[in-house]
Amino acid sequence: MLSDCGRFVVVFNGEIYNHNALRRELKSSGKASTGWKGHSDTETLLCAFTVWGVEKTLEMATGMFAIALWDREEQALTLARDRFGEKPLYYGLVAGDLVFGSELKALQRAPGWRGEVEPSVLENYLRYGCVSGQESIFKDVFKLPAGCLLKVSVSDARNGVLPGVVQWWPPVEAARTALEGRNNNPELALANVEQALVASVRQQMAADVPLGAFLSGGVDSSLIVALMQSQSSQKIRTFSVGFDDPRYDESEHAAAVAAHLGTEHTTLRATSEMALDLVPKLPELYDEPFADSSQLPTCLISSLTRQHVTVALSGDAGDELFGGYNRYVWVPRVWGKLSRMPLPMRQALGRMLKLVPSAGYDRLMYLGSKVLPSRYQIRTFGEKLYKLADVLACSSDRALYGGLASMNRHPEQLLRPDYRSGNPVEDLYPALAGFDQVEWMMLMDTLNFMVDDVLLKVDRASMASSLEVRAPFLDPAVFAAAWQLPLDMRVRNGEGKWALRQILYRHVPRELIERPKMGFAIPLDDWLRGPLREWAEDLLAESNINQVPQLDAGAVKKMWSAHVANEGHFAQQLWIVLQLLAWFRHWGLGN
Repeated sequence: MLSDCGRFVVVFNGEIYNHNALRRELKSSGKASTGWKGHSDTETLLCAFTVWGVEKTLEMATGMFAIALWDREEQALTLARDRFGEKPLYYGLVAGDLVFGSELKALQRAPGWRGEVEPSVLENYLRYGCVSGQESIFKDVFKLPAGCLLKVSVSDARNGVLPGVVQWWPPVEAARTALEGRNNNPELALANVEQALVASVRQQMAADVPLGAFLSGGVDSSLIVALMQSQSSQKIRTFSVGFDDPRYDESEHAAAVAAHLGTEHTTLRATSEMALDLVPKLPELYDEPFADSSQLPTCLISSLTRQHVTVALSGDAGDELFGGYNRYVWVPRVWGKLSRMPLPMRQALGRMLKLVPSAGYDRLMYLGSKVLPSRYQIRTFGEKLYKLADVLACSSDRALYGGLASMNRHPEQLLRPDYRSGNPVEDLYPALAGFDQVEWMMLMDTLNFMVDDVLLKVDRASMASSLEVRAPFLDPAVFAAAWQLPLDMRVRNGEGKWALRQILYRHVPRELIERPKMGFAIPLDDWLRGPLREWAEDLLAESNINQVPQLDAGAVKKMWSAHVANEGHFAQQLWIVLQLLAWFRHWGLGN
């Protein structure tokens, strides 16, 4: 779209939720053009860029976006990405030309595209199951970080120069500022969170197309739906996905919450066959290697929901902002004791924990679940204890967190020696002054796991079905309200998201919500030994592994053999390798 003054041209992907308020402010300023042509947020953005400039406009805007703004007067291009990285934006130099786009598939069309893999990213990919940080899987192609902009002049581009990235929204400083204004009055702090969430939900419900919401029956999605229904005179449309495997089916819980709230609820029945049929399509959908296996149910619910509505609200980011992950409870408890134990004793304890097969721990948890309160029931208990055994020898709490945040805690073991970085895991995370240990972990998850995994997963899965997913928790006012909470209002008595629960219990009875956290999981162990085995063994042929010269084929084959023999939990680590190999095959790469 071209600005009214003719100076700016914009390409824009996303939504500006407060654009009507911005337009009113522009009109009242007297500086805006009187010739409004329509009611789109794109036109509002262009007018704001003209009147306020780029950075002020971005600071005032609330939404999810990737923006490319061409300034005809300055002969410069500005690329900008939203605060939390909800929308993707790649850029780089290809044959001396600046290229940018929301997908690598678009950049692939640029004349002179070579598509060389960047070997340095593979170790972290094997650790986290995603290509994290600013680098992409390809050499000389980058991801604009969340909350950042990049301004490139014609002369810069002609000289093959990419200026430094500018952070227009610094999340660490935003969190620190919120902490300084912390509200120690519990009632006021809770009211502040509720007020911010109500306003965010109201704003994001504005749509001129059919609207609904994902509902798993957990705290986050249930609260979003409760706040939607409380502000609507009509029944909100809600959607959950039910699986044919009862171990991974939360649809009954979601239906119970929906019935209580009075929504128009649809349970979308998904079979294992539907999920399995998606597997070969994943490299195309995700552009880069991506191996969070919850991508499969996310793709399914997006596809099925799109048959009914065009926009869906989700509960994403509730865990990161309000303390929902188990590690926020476990790390302080465990590290307080571990740090006082001599290192050799910790190593011995780790070896002892592994004397019992992980399946044995799972059986113990199953028996214990008959008498234990729901908050102490842990799914995949054996896998989590093995994870704990692996991090017992950590030298610092940062290293402990790094191990717990990793899908594969020993990625170097799958790489040939000459491709191992040798960098300790704690070096991947900055030490930040002024944050409690748990607050630091929540901030690291917000900056890393949420951006590189959670939001990427949802964006690619939903966009593949032309479904727009909005996340009301990712509003700057909600972010600030979360960080103004005293820590014990986020994590209290071994339970996360305490503040959100108190707000939710005003709408939904406690007994409908309190149950073990399930996540969006699939029976990956069983599938890799069963219906996906042929697909996996085809990819794991030595000739195919050798197409990725950085991989240690022997180590990969050994892990596969152990998995097939049911000698441990290796499904996640193998899924990471399999998605990498499938991606190489899809893009036609390798030796």
